[in-house]
Amino acid sequence: MKRTRTGSDREPPSPRPHPPVAPAQRHGRREPTMTAARNLLSISPAKVCFFILKAREFDVKDVVTDPDSGSNAADDAMLSVLEDHGDDPTYHELRSFINALTEDEQVDLVALTWLGRGDGEVSDWDDLREEAARLHNNRTAQYLLGKPMLADHLEEGLTQLGYACEDYER
Repeated sequence: MKRTRTGSDREPPSPRPHPPVAPAQRHGRREPTMTAARNLLSISPAKVCFFILKAREFDVKDVVTDPDSGSNAADDAMLSVLEDHGDDPTYHELRSFINALTEDEQVDLVALTWLGRGDGEVSDWDDLREEAARLHNNRTAQYLLGKPMLADHLEEGLTQLGYACEDYER
């Protein structure tokens, strides 16, 4: 034992451990790691994967080639099923899905799209989310469904956060 300044024979207190070195600071905040961003998702990855599956069905739609077709679809090799008609049930299902989400889930869906599109990195997740929240309005479904390659961007965003849709397939 050492003698302390007061002359007692007590051991000096052990030094406090230093907190781990914080990741790079930006705007006075810690940048989220992939794990932190994963924990901040308001929408479940399973919901996003379901949406991706449906969005892929929607993405394969083609322009209408015969708008007044009176023939039997079976006679036309069911090609009209792949055409983008105004009363498309897949579009309505996707729109209903988005509109049924909470505001936070809609914000996550937009931020994931931006992340997957390359508008930021995982370290920018908070900023992407803040911007998506700032721009949020009642036209989220229309905005997202107007994005080309929506399914690909969402899947890439999930991948960057460490999720894989294969984990959620039945």
